Amino acid sequence: MSTIAKDQAIINNRIRAKEVRLISQNGEQLGIKSKQEALEMAERVDLDVVLVAPNAKPPVARIMDYGKYKYEQQRKEREARKKQRVINVKEIRLSPTIEEHDFNTKANQAKKFLSKGDKVKASIRFRGRAITHKDIGRDVLVKFAEALKEEGDLEVRPKMEGRSMFLVLAPKKEK
Repeated sequence: MSTIAKDQAIINNRIRAKEVRLISQNGEQLGIKSKQEALEMAERVDLDVVLVAPNAKPPVARIMDYGKYKYEQQRKEREARKKQRVINVKEIRLSPTIEEHDFNTKANQAKKFLSKGDKVKASIRFRGRAITHKDIGRDVLVKFAEALKEEGDLEVRPKMEGRSMFLVLAPKKEK
């Protein structure tokens, strides 16, 4: 038994069913025909019989130009791949005792990331006894989100995870 790739359809003589529900190249129902009859009809118009619903009872087959069909499928996949956007998450690390200039530098960097369409994860790592002042870290993160509200939306509110607190900003949606 030969193995057929997942994306490859079952065509012409590879069809195992004795009879199929046949659809013409124009899309009209031709009824239930024997496999041989379907192959002869397709041969007359110089096209292929392609199984489109192999699990139906009886299986559904269509008369079409398989090469053209396969080409159209590949073109659709290529177009879909062109349109899809990969979103990266860029991380920016802050500290609870960050100074104003450093804060502005980090905010400007985050603005660049957001303008390119990437998400930004801002995190604060608490060291030693600083963990007792989580409110200071939360205030820094809220201030960071506030500074970037023009470029991005808050996706994940500030939350603790171990010894660090983080939030996630997503780029604003274009209308």
